[in-house]
Amino acid sequence: MRTNRGGRAVSHTMAPMSEALSQDPVHVTVEARAHGWRVDHYLSRLFPNYSRALFQKAIGEGHILLNGLPVKASRRLRVNDRIAVRLPEVPDERLVPEDIPLDILYEDEALVVVNKPADMVTHPAKSNFHGTMAAAVQFHFDQLSDVAGQLRPGIVHRLDRDTTGVIIVARDNSVHHRLSGQFERREVTKEYRAIVRGELDRDADLIQTHVRVHPKVREKMIVCEPGDNTREAVTRYQVLERFRGFTYVRLLPKTGRTHQLRIHMQHLKHPIIADRLYAGHAQVTLGDIAGDAVAADGEKPLITRQALHAFRLDIRHPVTDQPMQFEAPLPEDMARMLDALRTYRNLDR
Repeated sequence: MRTNRGGRAVSHTMAPMSEALSQDPVHVTVEARAHGWRVDHYLSRLFPNYSRALFQKAIGEGHILLNGLPVKASRRLRVNDRIAVRLPEVPDERLVPEDIPLDILYEDEALVVVNKPADMVTHPAKSNFHGTMAAAVQFHFDQLSDVAGQLRPGIVHRLDRDTTGVIIVARDNSVHHRLSGQFERREVTKEYRAIVRGELDRDADLIQTHVRVHPKVREKMIVCEPGDNTREAVTRYQVLERFRGFTYVRLLPKTGRTHQLRIHMQHLKHPIIADRLYAGHAQVTLGDIAGDAVAADGEKPLITRQALHAFRLDIRHPVTDQPMQFEAPLPEDMARMLDALRTYRNLDR
């Protein structure tokens, strides 16, 4: 997202359209990930404190223009479409910096690379306004880009709440645009590590599907047939280690769709373990792995979130254009899970 007013935060309550509207519209340039989305859906994601119904009403009353012209709520967006949004005037609530420790992997005058922990939302959303990585970087760094708005200072890309690993933060707007361009042109190499249920029958393969939002559960995605409201999703996987009933894999996404890796592994019938949304369970205990061999410690959780880690990210430095590679060590819970699998689920046993 690009805005000329920093994508300011708005009131937590929906204001009726009869209230005074802002004189200056917020200008948004549609990013690559939103290609094919409905206008009302995109705006409700972009400004999470306003409801989708409010945007539909605003569109109907002509308060939202697309490329300078009135638009229908059902219009499908294209990359670089320009949207002008007038919203009810409300107090300018900015992101509150929070003193949250960060694991900094790399830092220079242009960018910061963070090893994001589990249970941390990347930026504020409808039900997550505190404890975000955006609030943490706002506290620790004096200057950050505001291309993605004041609720997302420096945030170039995102990771799911319980996915750990490498994430990049831009320190000024020119850096942000250059990094975003690399992501949009798919010039960035991303490598994830995951532990999945079951034993994959191939050592490596390419998963190529289309995906869309689940028709009934809006926070989920589903694999589907190609269509007007779908996006292509491509992932390559490679098996790193096999166990009885489990596999440790390297995942190399070629596209960056929401929940792509999680839904692709579920599609193969090998969901990522402890993925409450796609695997149907939220933790794995020592007893699940070792059985009666550890009766006393059988209820001890080994992992309580999806076993997915953004292990490596390769970019070109946005200022020097030199290739750079950043790695985040495997988090303790995934390392603990692998130790248990090697002890109790070794294929040689």
